[in-house]
Amino acid sequence: MEGILDIFASNVYNDQVMKNELPAYVYQSLKKTIEQGGPLDDSIADIVAESMKNWAISKGATHYTHWFQPMTGMTAEKHDSFLMIRNNVPVLELRGKELIKGEPDASSFPSGGLRATFEARGYTTWDATSYAFVKDKTLYIPTAFCSYGGEPLDNKTPLLRSMDALNKQALRIVRLFGNETASRVTPFAGCEQEYFLIDKKQYDKRKDLLICGRTLFGAKSPKGQELNDHYFGNIRERVQNFMRELDVELWKLGITAKTEHNEAAPAQHEIAPIYTTVNIAADHNQLIMEMLKKVAEHHGLACLLHEKPFENINGSGKHNNWSIATNEGEMLLKPGKNPARNKRFLLILVAVLRAVDQYAGLLRQSIATAGNDHRLGSHEAPPGIISVYLGAELTEILEDIANDRKVHNRTREKFHISETLPVLFKDTCDRNRTSPFAFTGNKFEFRMPGSSCSVSDANTVINTIVADSFKHFADILEKAEDFDKEVDKLIKETVNKHGRIIFNGNNYSEEWVEEAKKRGLPVLNSTPEAVDCLVDKKNVQLFERFGIFSEADLVSRHEIKMENYCKIISIEARTMLEIAKREILPAAMDYARTVYGSVSMKTDIGLDASTERELATYISDNITGLSKCISKLEKVTEQSVDAYAFKDHVVPAMKELRHFADSLECVVAKSYWPMPAYSDILYSV
Repeated sequence: MEGILDIFASNVYNDQVMKNELPAYVYQSLKKTIEQGGPLDDSIADIVAESMKNWAISKGATHYTHWFQPMTGMTAEKHDSFLMIRNNVPVLELRGKELIKGEPDASSFPSGGLRATFEARGYTTWDATSYAFVKDKTLYIPTAFCSYGGEPLDNKTPLLRSMDALNKQALRIVRLFGNETASRVTPFAGCEQEYFLIDKKQYDKRKDLLICGRTLFGAKSPKGQELNDHYFGNIRERVQNFMRELDVELWKLGITAKTEHNEAAPAQHEIAPIYTTVNIAADHNQLIMEMLKKVAEHHGLACLLHEKPFENINGSGKHNNWSIATNEGEMLLKPGKNPARNKRFLLILVAVLRAVDQYAGLLRQSIATAGNDHRLGSHEAPPGIISVYLGAELTEILEDIANDRKVHNRTREKFHISETLPVLFKDTCDRNRTSPFAFTGNKFEFRMPGSSCSVSDANTVINTIVADSFKHFADILEKAEDFDKEVDKLIKETVNKHGRIIFNGNNYSEEWVEEAKKRGLPVLNSTPEAVDCLVDKKNVQLFERFGIFSEADLVSRHEIKMENYCKIISIEARTMLEIAKREILPAAMDYARTVYGSVSMKTDIGLDASTERELATYISDNITGLSKCISKLEKVTEQSVDAYAFKDHVVPAMKELRHFADSLECVVAKSYWPMPAYSDILYSV
């Protein structure tokens, strides 16, 4: 354990390093910027840059980069060495202006029409609230990224803006309840990351995994997750070694890798850090995804982050645990011992209910991707319907308030498992694993984000919609003549108006789908349907009201998301066609010739060939079906020009093609089949 403490954050230019390395007045100025917001004082920029450079060089760094999050869902970096020539003399330098602002061309990143070709230059600007770090002999400086005209072209800028909006409105609520000392309210997040590990040799034999990150073909394995024996099971030695190295690499970067275990599906695992501010949590999650892939290669493994790499078993998500707290450490979503009498908590709770109900479509689009469409629903992840789980106690309290009944706290039940074991108290707020947005004690767990996505988009939406509720409440309460009475009235009215969003039952059931429609909740089963919510008038007004996005920004992001969906489906379709035509069809025909030969040979010598004839007919029928589906998929892929066409025509055609290919895999001899089967892949580590 002492070793962990020695290496933890050893490659991070964090608060302790700054305090040790910077003059006191510079440190205090920088700390004020980090904690309270506002621009960095230009007069200290050179001092900070020099200190950061010297520290990075001491860690072996030779280069620096502005590290940013373009609208690709990934990160981007351009490396510059510290080497410069001054008066014909080589020197190592990083100046303040280079720390604060970079000017990458970045013309090929998505912009959705926000910038013309002749305005391709973009700017990156240092985000001092997320610590710089050294990795691979390079100093990484977290930055925001904007266009030549100042429009945000990344995921970090809107996230930072949403944090500012939430802080401003949440402080109004905190002040109304008597707290005059807190100076900031910050949203926090803890992101649980699910992933698959498979043998790299098997991975390299699957063109669909190499190109698309998921298997486009594959018959069901004889054993899946039916026995639940992998879930929380003994971690195999090879995976354990991978996890140990991963922990060390993450700890060096100040990422609090805390929990690791086997997940439900075979070859599936999970890692979870301790929560931190949403901005840093988003940065850390990007690093976790990068390190998962990098460290896996050291152990002859491949890490799959696609939401649904294999059919018929669970896909992977990224549960986003969101909460808010003051800079004094007060958790604003903590119910306390007596939640029924904790009016501030109840008001904040119903503010979240109002936010989620009023902007359910906006929240749904924040996690909409082609990959996540395969995962949502199907008894493994929340369906494409937003609802909130509160648990029996809180739901009962709110129902009592809404119906003017006397409110009571429920007594916590206690029970014995055995006389030799301690007494346990039953939690009043359990977890509903089927709920997309569940209250879990002092936070909300948003379970819909996919495993490969950036969490910045979802947290930007959550911060903004909750800020809107806080503003709505504060505007009313600041004018109230009787504050307590107005609080009670607001809670009651909000529950009555937005209580439809509460659902504590089974979100997987067909009955819930029908019930949700009756309640008027949006049922958005695909990415194109969800993404269209981004440009709804009320959502545009919301973002403009808080200065997060302009209408032009939202139109561009809508275009980018729709275009990305089309490109992903198109790539998958074309990969599918190549594999089907050049690998599966020839292999099936080759095996069919062997079977046909057996039929002919046995018939010629007067033996019963009914078994072979039946197999030959089955293979022939499926080859014919496969061939027809290839032609159909080629046609619809060529004709599809927008996201809805890809959803309605290409995706179904891909499923049809897969059906015939997977049927052939079940009967074609293993020696003929051109790629590893699911049973080879899922149980090879």
